[in-house]
Amino acid sequence: MHSVSQDLEPIERASADELKALQLERLKWSVRHSYENVGHYRRAFDDAGVTPDDLRSLEDLAKFPFLTKQDFRNNYPYGLFAVPRQRVARIHASSGTTGKPTVVGYTSGDIDTWAGLVARSIRSAGGRAGDIVQVAYGYGLFTGGLGAHYGAELLGANVIPASGGMTARQVQLITDFRPEVIMVTPSYMLTILDEFERQGVDPRASSLRVGIFGAEPWTEQMRREIEERLDLDAVDIYGLSEVMGPGVAQECVETKDGLHVWEDHFYPEIIDPITGQVLPDGEPGELVFTSLTREAMPVIRYRTRELTTLRPGTARPAFRRMDKVTGRTDDMIILRGVNVFPTQIEEIVLVTEGVSPHFQLLLTRKDRMDQLTVLVEAESAAPSGRRESAAAVIAARVKDGVGINVTVEVVDPDTLERSMGKMRRVIDQRPK
Repeated sequence: MHSVSQDLEPIERASADELKALQLERLKWSVRHSYENVGHYRRAFDDAGVTPDDLRSLEDLAKFPFLTKQDFRNNYPYGLFAVPRQRVARIHASSGTTGKPTVVGYTSGDIDTWAGLVARSIRSAGGRAGDIVQVAYGYGLFTGGLGAHYGAELLGANVIPASGGMTARQVQLITDFRPEVIMVTPSYMLTILDEFERQGVDPRASSLRVGIFGAEPWTEQMRREIEERLDLDAVDIYGLSEVMGPGVAQECVETKDGLHVWEDHFYPEIIDPITGQVLPDGEPGELVFTSLTREAMPVIRYRTRELTTLRPGTARPAFRRMDKVTGRTDDMIILRGVNVFPTQIEEIVLVTEGVSPHFQLLLTRKDRMDQLTVLVEAESAAPSGRRESAAAVIAARVKDGVGINVTVEVVDPDTLERSMGKMRRVIDQRPK
């Protein structure tokens, strides 16, 4: 629908050799900055027998130890900061499973860098100065809302800081304020679409022409559904709080073939999640990031736990692309020896007639055997007699495509948990 993005930054036109030279210069600075100013890195590097002087090439990064989520917990709240706390302009945090959030800090320079990368991302997605951008990511400690907001403002857009929730109001804002761009999680966009139809408003007649969706894995089937129901370009944005927030990588609207990693600020690696060995481009594995320019809280070889593949650049040739994240090593379900990801079930639900895209996976245990139940909502207009057949179709497709037997329950519309942020796909009720 869109032509190639205009007004590219010079780095977006750089050659691969120019980008690598910049990366090595910045990587040397980031590793030394971390070692000299963060006790955790000094101890970890010393234990691994490496120093910043051992980094002479990009490949040498593989000699350095990983940073993990547990390291964030062990250094809560400020132990990973590389500048005095008085220089930290903002603190964000993501929710943690242990009760302690993952804390991240930013200098004013970090915030400027972040805003610049989100502005680059929005432009790559098809947004332009003067557009109205509705930000329906949550504001607050979550990085999504403010990250999108600052980037859209820097681009020169008019920002509607809608935040998440109040779905009827989201529809009213779109109808009355006529934004061209919406930034939101894909699962919540589906909820907004349902509200359009509940109000009798045709979503395809809305002003929206670009949807920038992130914060959770989503499939090509979901992209097609959103684009067909809304008549817009649905593009992916990637980020995570530990590394920066939204804007680490962005899908370009002219190709929609994966997310170009902004490698002038973040160096990606793919590793074998079991051995930790670095894998060549084109091999699937766990995504690892090293920040190249972060001042307040640099990350060196942070294990994201997210599964993807790195490929050569297309719309931005010097920047490698990452495939859509297929899942996380920590949300993978191992059911009777078979690895199962929620995105595999999503692909099946989205092509099954009579059900909506809203589903959850319920894990239970019976007679020492793990059981998986797929709970999926019926379409509001679907006749009640279709539920049994839809359940049978989903169960058969999961058996054929994934290789496991599941129970499928088609429930009433609007009965499953809704989320204004990330969808909670897996509910584990197995005894600990």
